[in-house]
Amino acid sequence: MTMSGAGDGGGRVPAAFLLGRPGRWPGGRTVDRALRACTGTGLHPAADQVHAVTDGLFPADPLAERFADEVLDRPGGRAMLDAALGPGGVAAVPDAPEAMRALFAGFERTPDWVRPELVERGAAVWRRWGTMLFAVAGSTTLEMYTEAAVATPLSLAGGYAGDNARRRFFETVRFWIDVSEPGALFTPGSAGRSTALRVRVMHVAVRRRVAGHPEWDEDRWGVPISRTWQMMTLLGGSVAPALALWPLGHLTSPAEMRALLHFQRYLGHLLGVEPRWYPETVADAVRLLLLVLDARSRDSGAHGAELIESFPAGFAPAPGRTGADRLRGVYTHGVHAGYAWLWTARRTWRAHRMPSPLPWIAVPLLRAPFVAAAELAGHLLPPVRRALERRGARHRERWYARYARGHVAAYEATSGLRR
Repeated sequence: MTMSGAGDGGGRVPAAFLLGRPGRWPGGRTVDRALRACTGTGLHPAADQVHAVTDGLFPADPLAERFADEVLDRPGGRAMLDAALGPGGVAAVPDAPEAMRALFAGFERTPDWVRPELVERGAAVWRRWGTMLFAVAGSTTLEMYTEAAVATPLSLAGGYAGDNARRRFFETVRFWIDVSEPGALFTPGSAGRSTALRVRVMHVAVRRRVAGHPEWDEDRWGVPISRTWQMMTLLGGSVAPALALWPLGHLTSPAEMRALLHFQRYLGHLLGVEPRWYPETVADAVRLLLLVLDARSRDSGAHGAELIESFPAGFAPAPGRTGADRLRGVYTHGVHAGYAWLWTARRTWRAHRMPSPLPWIAVPLLRAPFVAAAELAGHLLPPVRRALERRGARHRERWYARYARGHVAAYEATSGLRR
């Protein structure tokens, strides 16, 4: 268990974050009581860990916010950021302002808890998963769009809504690829590190605009894009997909799941996500996921519905496509509908206008035994595992080139809110 620092939330709990209801599913309360009787810990994390989670719904990223206020918003600020993201770092910017030096000092510092070999092992799992990471991460996120705390910033910014959903999703895919290349997170000037800081600064811009919007209610939801919700995104790239992919044959081991947690924790550090508590074990990660799932108020309404329905729709064949290109689009749309059905709660699925998963859900299910055989061979034979990693990395690059259609990820929030 990792617990650090003092909280900045003042002990507040947002009204929409409904605590004290473990096991909100058939048999859940019985399981919770049994676990408490046997282990002393139920389905949810311990009380001090829960406090750290709720505390993290209010603070955000003071270093990046100061940088945005004092540097980025001024003439030449973005050019200075571009220069500092090169191999020379902030030293390449003559007379860099103090706010910029402070941001980069934290960004370039490797915390004492970091184990580079564990970070690299987690990144290697992402490469082995290939495009399945994109499918599982995109689909499992739909369940969080039921929460206004998550959906409102995205709806106001417009990136994942309507016709923009496909474009922003592929920007996220490019981010996932860049940060999981070998050595990417430890190489100054790498695309992975540069992208991480650009995303961090972009979050500041969106956070400020949303926080000042009349639709945002801090007492109900905390701050926009808070540390806690960003931490949930990190879990959405580690234990959650690892467990979700097991039925499809992707046999991620417990040791690999712990490596994924460490990889995501260090990525979170680069993104400015410094929670007081971060789970280090698979069991604690699952407890945190259950805490947040049980605490949901399902209050996103039409904003969440738009986000949920936009994801599978974004893979539909583009108008005017014919022949093999259109058939490829039909297949991709259908398979992603199948993935979304597989990883979305039936209650959520029925409440929205979603495409039929049939017959496409059969594709990953029929493929699962062959995937499992390859995964098992990879666990037994390191050369096979490395070959699977290389194959997954090549496949995701080809997939991105084909479906991103030349879009260049910008990671900027220069436009205003949609409403």
